[in-house]
Amino acid sequence: MPLDPAFIGRSYPPTSTYEVSREKIREFADAIGDENALYRDPEAARAAGYPDVIAPPTFLTIVNTPAFEMIASDPELGLDYSRMVHGDQRFSHARPVHAGDRLRLTVTIEDIMARAGNDFLTVRAEIAAEDGDAIGSIRAQLVVRGENA
Repeated sequence: MPLDPAFIGRSYPPTSTYEVSREKIREFADAIGDENALYRDPEAARAAGYPDVIAPPTFLTIVNTPAFEMIASDPELGLDYSRMVHGDQRFSHARPVHAGDRLRLTVTIEDIMARAGNDFLTVRAEIAAEDGDAIGSIRAQLVVRGENA
């Protein structure tokens, strides 16, 4: 059954806070093979003008994934997660994420369209620090394969 375009504009408010730690940043940098000292050495980060180590730009994926899963599991939307694949993802940053940040996400369904028997769901996550300071946003397109695809 196709996704209902009436869900365009529906927002999912933050349900938790993600605390960014030096260890999580280091683990992520290790996973992507990036040895940048700004991701590992607090002194190097401070010398570059940051309050602590910063995270690689795609680190927000870690925080974003559970928020997008919240949409996928919304029973009213009726998305079949077993038929979903990731189509596209884009990041925009207001400032780097750094150790000590406490992040909150608000996710909004921006668009739903059907094409060639598949549903395309465009979602946006606005990421802010707990104090409301804008961090950035992630826009992703999720593709739900049609039953005959």
